[in-house]
Amino acid sequence: MIKNNLRILMAIKKMRIVELARISNVDYRTISNLYNEKSKGIEFETLDKICNALQCSASEIFEHIPEE
Repeated sequence: MIKNNLRILMAIKKMRIVELARISNVDYRTISNLYNEKSKGIEFETLDKICNALQCSASEIFEHIPEE
């Protein structure tokens, strides 16, 4: 299972969806769908922009949790 930690990272940095969208130059709806875990996937370019804006790595946003 892949765990999405975007909501947690944004809370730690006290960043709202609209602010991340502006800083990362990623569409608000894309950020909102990721934040609310409604997205089925993400393009590498989008992930890179979000990582740059949050100053984090992809592994901090997405975490692999092995299923038992």
